[in-house]
Amino acid sequence: MDLNAFWALVESSGAEARDQDDRLERLTAALAALPRAEVVEFALRLDEVRRRVDTWAHWQAAYVICGGLCSDDGFFYFQAWLVGQGREAFEAVAASPDALASLPHVRLLASRGGVHAWADDDWPDWEGLDHVAAEAFDGDLDAELASRGLELLTSPEPPGEQWDFADPAEISARIPQLGTLFGKVA
Repeated sequence: MDLNAFWALVESSGAEARDQDDRLERLTAALAALPRAEVVEFALRLDEVRRRVDTWAHWQAAYVICGGLCSDDGFFYFQAWLVGQGREAFEAVAASPDALASLPHVRLLASRGGVHAWADDDWPDWEGLDHVAAEAFDGDLDAELASRGLELLTSPEPPGEQWDFADPAEISARIPQLGTLFGKVA
């Protein structure tokens, strides 16, 4: 499965889905209908794209959006949510975390006045995407990957040094549009 096929599956799963659970069911069914090798490839492509946004800069952006409530699990699920936004949005944000400020859902979250006003379904996370390939795979996906000497990310592992995500100067320098949208910079 190449990246085009990966993105086609991700995007088509959301085309008529009522909610995230429905979307997961559709994606799981689509993957389960594919040969086992294609399901493995889907898992590898998800890992591949996720690694592109596994950076401290993207984590800071998620931290600002989520009002500081962005643990390692939260950021990992945020990465999956970002994949679920589709290829065009993902590519823009992969190139610049500040591009999150232009996503309609992020703008909606900012307009709600803080995380305390968000419904559970509002949170920018998609934990279920992490499990969809394993659920669709006929057998033990982890064992299959291990037999090939492969291992998927199970939590964030950004390279380099972290900085103070809440520092207004860092926010202004790194993600000024998001900082302004969420009231974190003057």
